Amino acid sequence: MRRRERALVLLGMVLLAVSLRPAVTSLGAVLGEVDRDLDLAGWLTSLLTTLPVLCFAAVGAVTHPLTHRFGLHRTALLSLLAIVAGTGVRAFTDSSLVFTVASTVGLAGMAVGNVALPPLVKLHFPDRIPTVTAVYSCALLSGAAIPAGVTVPVADAAGSWRWGLGLWAVTAAVAAVPWFVLLRHDVRERDEPTRPALTPGRLVRSPLAWTMAVFFGVQSAQAYAQFGWLPTIYEDAGLSPATAALMLTIATAVGVPAPLVLPAYTRRTSDHRPLVVGFAVLTAVGLGGLMLVPSTLSWLWAACMGLGGAAFPWVLAMLALRTRTLAGTAALSSFVQSIGYLLSAVGPLGTGLLREATGGWTVPIAVLLALTAPMLWTGLRIARAAPLEDELELALR
Repeated sequence: MRRRERALVLLGMVLLAVSLRPAVTSLGAVLGEVDRDLDLAGWLTSLLTTLPVLCFAAVGAVTHPLTHRFGLHRTALLSLLAIVAGTGVRAFTDSSLVFTVASTVGLAGMAVGNVALPPLVKLHFPDRIPTVTAVYSCALLSGAAIPAGVTVPVADAAGSWRWGLGLWAVTAAVAAVPWFVLLRHDVRERDEPTRPALTPGRLVRSPLAWTMAVFFGVQSAQAYAQFGWLPTIYEDAGLSPATAALMLTIATAVGVPAPLVLPAYTRRTSDHRPLVVGFAVLTAVGLGGLMLVPSTLSWLWAACMGLGGAAFPWVLAMLALRTRTLAGTAALSSFVQSIGYLLSAVGPLGTGLLREATGGWTVPIAVLLALTAPMLWTGLRIARAAPLEDELELALR
């Protein structure tokens, strides 16, 4: 592929990544208005807040056959078309059932995109995996942060939450344009000369796959718990609602450029263990400060948690760096993200349940803090693991 096509692929990947979170964070910003207008049942409101991780887990598990059958470029395009359809339909329906089904379609598209990005990096940028992963990780995090701040002003200016949600169908449609152009450059895994076919089912026997799934799940559980509860924790500690919201903004904002540091580090050394220790220490310091003295140096605890969240782009890069083939990357991405997102659902849900059971935040935060131990252990194993294909071949001997 020529330089111009590679540049178009990179643009397409960035736009795809930006489109993988707005349907989640934009809904959170106007959920109260949606609830009132559509008269959502209480259980349905709870379902809508849990639906993202459930879709990411369920659909992620079946994405690998799509990439194998249709090719990565077509899969990326299908992902964006599903986001456009789901996000657009739900913005202009008066039915709570249609709203839920359309949301599910859009989230399914995002789940497919989540899984497709790592093998796209492996296919087109095998010599730039950390750098390109860092770029699209920044785009993905920006796609989560920007809608949270933009949706409400757009809805207020237009006079309805519907325009605030519908805007993100337009941006996803724009993101689909490069992939229409790139269809003629598509590559299917079956066209790649590889070792015997890899599927997520074969990965059940892989210690590396399970280790990465646990790391991904624990890190995501901590992150989603922070996203869901951090402002409330700070408010209960005595901060004003505006200041509490600012703490979440700090945690999110410092996490956006953090992935850009990773390529510089990985170019200097192949030993990633210091990075893993850094992720765990920063997360532990942030959670420890939040648990013990949340109203003192509040910004510091938020910043530490945000920087510790750089573990997310790191493990995404490992999906490609710990495989030798495109098929291996696609299968590992599907397995790790489906299992990992399923595990991550316990983060925000468990935090809320523990708060209700104990009447405070000490126990829930202590549990999140304890999760840094398995994150550190699994991360250190990933940092020195052999490639997936080598591990599976040894297991068959």
